[in-house]
Amino acid sequence: MNTTKEVIIALKQVKEEKDLSLDKILDLMELNDPTTAVSKTTLSRVFAKGSEDQLFRYETTLRPIASVLLDENIEVDDDTNTKGIKAILKLKKDIIDSLETKIKTVESEEKEKYRAKLEKETEKFQRSLDFVRNQIELKDKRIDHLLDENMKLVEANMKLLHQFLQCPLKNGECNEK
Repeated sequence: MNTTKEVIIALKQVKEEKDLSLDKILDLMELNDPTTAVSKTTLSRVFAKGSEDQLFRYETTLRPIASVLLDENIEVDDDTNTKGIKAILKLKKDIIDSLETKIKTVESEEKEKYRAKLEKETEKFQRSLDFVRNQIELKDKRIDHLLDENMKLVEANMKLLHQFLQCPLKNGECNEK
């Protein structure tokens, strides 16, 4: 069972031997694992005449059908070839399950590393942002203080100018009296 063609031929033979309808196979798939069950349309495409010459994905299409039709348990009365094929099928299934678990673990670890890195960068950015905000507040206070001082100086200058303009000594008025 190295190719999908051989798998499809074997599936068709089992379907005929057990006299199963597409509805019955669909029911068996739903009972076995509803999350991996294929649609009735896909099922009819797999069992259609000449389907062994078409391409089907093993994991998402053929494996769910094979898991309900092909008995993976090694029976005493199975011939050596059948025992070997069942053992290989079971081994491949176990390897695929193991690899899927490893992939999920690695994905989870990578997501956690990325989350930690993102959190670290976010904290760094937040510190920079807080520093900049603090600097802006400080500069605003300084500007406000300088504006206040400038206004005081303007007022003082205006008083001095007013006094100067009102000064009787400015035009020599004090000497004439």
